[in-house]
Amino acid sequence: MQLDPRGPRFAAALTTAVLVVVLATGWGWLALVQTVVFAITAADPRRGPYSLLYRYLVAHRLGPATEREDAAPVRFAQLVGFAFLAVASVGYLSGAPGVGVAFAGFGLLAAFLNAAFGLCLGCEAYLAARRLTAKRA
Repeated sequence: MQLDPRGPRFAAALTTAVLVVVLATGWGWLALVQTVVFAITAADPRRGPYSLLYRYLVAHRLGPATEREDAAPVRFAQLVGFAFLAVASVGYLSGAPGVGVAFAGFGLLAAFLNAAFGLCLGCEAYLAARRLTAKRA
């Protein structure tokens, strides 16, 4: 499966905004909503809520994509985001806001780097793991 690379970057911008609100307010339920978004997108990056917003509200205004990227690194990055935000949600909702802040902060850093600079940390980790396993084989 191939993706328009502008879609995940758009999703990262929305994730950045959501996580800024989570960190500013401590709303654990909003962290939980973002966790669900990550879970849906990890299952199929084309069906995630932010992907659908991109496809129906933004993509047609930008014109066709001039390049495509493999979906596997994006799926892995979404899975990593899911794990971090799951821990953040548990922290906020169980009365351990320090845990929530720390893990939401890590998620915010990764989302911001992708949105602002196109640097997907989860994608890079996926590619590094693939290179390591290829060398061992």
